Amino acid sequence: MSVTAQTDPARPVLIAGPTASGKSALATAIVRAQGGVIVNADALQVYSNWRVLSARPTAQEETAIPHRLYGHIAADQEYSVGHWLREVRALLASSARPVIVGGTGLYFSALTEGLAEIPQTPPQIRAEADRLLVERGPGALLDALDPRTRARIDTANPRRVQRAWEVQAATGRGLADWQDATPPPLLPLSEVTAFLVDAPKDWLDPRIERRFDAMLAGGALDEARANLAGWDAARPAAQAIGAPDLIAHLRGEVTLQQARAAAIIATRQYAKRQRTWFRARMTGWRGIDAAAL
Repeated sequence: MSVTAQTDPARPVLIAGPTASGKSALATAIVRAQGGVIVNADALQVYSNWRVLSARPTAQEETAIPHRLYGHIAADQEYSVGHWLREVRALLASSARPVIVGGTGLYFSALTEGLAEIPQTPPQIRAEADRLLVERGPGALLDALDPRTRARIDTANPRRVQRAWEVQAATGRGLADWQDATPPPLLPLSEVTAFLVDAPKDWLDPRIERRFDAMLAGGALDEARANLAGWDAARPAAQAIGAPDLIAHLRGEVTLQQARAAAIIATRQYAKRQRTWFRARMTGWRGIDAAAL
């Protein structure tokens, strides 16, 4: 039975999976067959300065089928899971049935499990966190966290560690404590069709390499060049995988082949972190074999 045949046209659809696993193609197939609107759930695809490197849909694809929350945030703008959830809430009230697709597990957790209403981080605390991260590394922030928060977050992700430190410093409460006081979810799993694309390492790794080569052929280096003058590695938009490596090449610090190799390795590492998150947090989702899509 095809994935589309398993999908109730009256229910929202969620599609999660690691990078380069074919999620967007599946979302497109569902919308073409049943109607609806594709909604982005990828934290980097919201930024306007990366289309090629973040694997955003092309302009032609966005014209052919309704897409929302892609490329609508400026490179120097802050954007969080809270921003995303508020935008999705507005879409649910005003748009056609959503097919929400992406690889940012935190977005899906917030959507289906709820999001703690944590106050905004004051600028001075954000600046202190930035300073500690640069001068002493994520370990200094991690050591300050309460044990429950440390056990819950992705400690290998410096941005997640920094966010947890900022919450604790700003509010006096650990992130885990805030999360435990979470309000009801916007779209509980019982009200959606939720697919998790399973893409094993041996199948996915060659696809990642081919896709990055396609990005280079499709203008990723020109895209990086357009970002070079205002490059700020601390911005969330600068976390696009491959961006720091291409910027380093444009600055003459590494060859293009070295930048390519580093970007492919970083993408594979990211896919591994995604698979680990999904296995731990998405046990109630319906698994789909990526190779069968």
